[in-house]
Amino acid sequence: MNAITPTTTLTVFLLLTLTIIKLFTQPEPNLNNTKNNLMTTLMISLIPLFSLLNNESETMMSTPPIIYMTTMNINISFILDTPSLTFIPIALFVTWSIVEFSTWYMATDPNINKFIKYLFIFLIAMLTIITANNMFQLFIGWEGVGIMSFLLIGWWYARSDANTAALQAIIYNRIGDIGLIMTTAWLMSLSSMNMQELFTQHETINMIPLIGLIAAAMGKSAQFGLHPWLPAAMEGPTPVSALLHSSTMVVARVFLLIRLHPIMQKNELTMTMCLILGATTTMFAAAAAVTQHDIKKIIALSTTSQLGLMMTMVGLNQPTLAFLHMATHSFFKALLFLCSGSFIHNLENEQDIRKMGGLNKTMPMTASTITIASLTLMGMPFLSGFYSKDTIIETIMNSHTNSWALIMTLIATMLSAMYSMRIIHMTLTGHPRTKQKIHQETKAPTKPILRLTIGSILVGTMTKLSTLQTTTTHTMPTIIKLTALTITLVGILLSTDLFFLSTKQTLQKPKTLNLFFNQLAFFNLLHRTIPMKTLKFSQQTSTELIDLWTLENYGPKGLSNTSIPLIHMTTQQKNLIKNYLTTFTMTIIIALILNFT
Repeated sequence: MNAITPTTTLTVFLLLTLTIIKLFTQPEPNLNNTKNNLMTTLMISLIPLFSLLNNESETMMSTPPIIYMTTMNINISFILDTPSLTFIPIALFVTWSIVEFSTWYMATDPNINKFIKYLFIFLIAMLTIITANNMFQLFIGWEGVGIMSFLLIGWWYARSDANTAALQAIIYNRIGDIGLIMTTAWLMSLSSMNMQELFTQHETINMIPLIGLIAAAMGKSAQFGLHPWLPAAMEGPTPVSALLHSSTMVVARVFLLIRLHPIMQKNELTMTMCLILGATTTMFAAAAAVTQHDIKKIIALSTTSQLGLMMTMVGLNQPTLAFLHMATHSFFKALLFLCSGSFIHNLENEQDIRKMGGLNKTMPMTASTITIASLTLMGMPFLSGFYSKDTIIETIMNSHTNSWALIMTLIATMLSAMYSMRIIHMTLTGHPRTKQKIHQETKAPTKPILRLTIGSILVGTMTKLSTLQTTTTHTMPTIIKLTALTITLVGILLSTDLFFLSTKQTLQKPKTLNLFFNQLAFFNLLHRTIPMKTLKFSQQTSTELIDLWTLENYGPKGLSNTSIPLIHMTTQQKNLIKNYLTTFTMTIIIALILNFT
């Protein structure tokens, strides 16, 4: 185990780095080879995972110190334990599928090679976070995924919306990053940046670094309050959304909290904050998703909702369950995005679900896979989402937590069934609601989509069979055991009811509650009104107060007002030269006129 694991992990990093170098150096790289390299790295990364199943242990690799400091030495250090060795193959599998899908989806883009390069750098930054054994290395990966998300969301930079969305992503993340910088600085000066040393000192950890960690998590994974950037990130190409929402950026913060959970678990205030924040986010995002009409925005808000569920689990002291949901979520979320990308591409960039319909006839394969993905998201039995989502809800119901968090989670479960069924109803069933030139499905995107579908169906069962899912077995009444399923079925029934109601109703004025969720809790106010008022106020201050009053009074007018009394003191002249000249000239003219007459 100890010999195989470091070697194979280093091989994965080396292969990915060589692939990026090849992409940078070759003017026209072969994208097929790039995709095959990813497949090879995936196969290599499975070797330590198989050995991990027989022997759960952790390995560390460190270089000699690179930076010498008075308190500690900074070196490159990798930790290879259950979370990192489990998630590396998942990240590689999802990225492999997305890169293959991108070669079809972005085929007409002139800069497709650069796009693939960016996806690779994104992946390497995420793997850096997963394997980091100190805060310094983790921070490098953290900033790496941040800057790559900025570049990829703003890929179509000629559109102002894409630029705005990219800026939103980087600014909201920067707010969160302040928390991580604060934590890192605190640990550097008062504790240790090395994970192992940090975990031995968890009794002495102050509240300040823990609040910093929660702030970092809020920004990166769009928890309530810093959530508007995630739906806005839909302005990027669909493969970007798939990678961003499934196995890289947004789950980086869940990974951060899982990795640093030993220092948080004894602090009750931190745990309560995580629980309340997670429960609020999961309910709010699910309610917002029900009111949206853009297919990608609905799926994006569903990501926020699932991240809230993971945050709730961290708050309940169950990081393993949060990790399990994170692993299963990666597959079906990437699949949902790729299926929606297939619809958008074939409907000539139409994203509004109200304008779709009847796609199960024209695109049967994608229709089948998006149905499977939606059912997995709902937590239908024996699909992968069921094994994590059902266990999470059972754990919440059997824990000594506040009933408010439980109610929020159950409402969110019901709403997630509603928006998933809404996508299925609006896009697949009935008749096309607009005149569309629908293209036939091609073979190119079906391979990655089918691969992710198989993953979405089997991953849950595989974890159940392996030693990775060693959750506590609860004894509970049958009604509690069936709660999650019952709530999901209620959500499906309500969704069907809502669908038939919404297709028959007459035009109405927008309701305040609907508008509240549709506008993401009136965050339009935050993005439009407040900046406009600030800009207007600043403009008035700078122009009217400074330019027209201050500079005027202390500049030319002030200068003349101070010099006039001095002139009057030193000379008899009163500065009336114009008057003198005018009088003098007028007198001469009058005298001349009188003289000639």
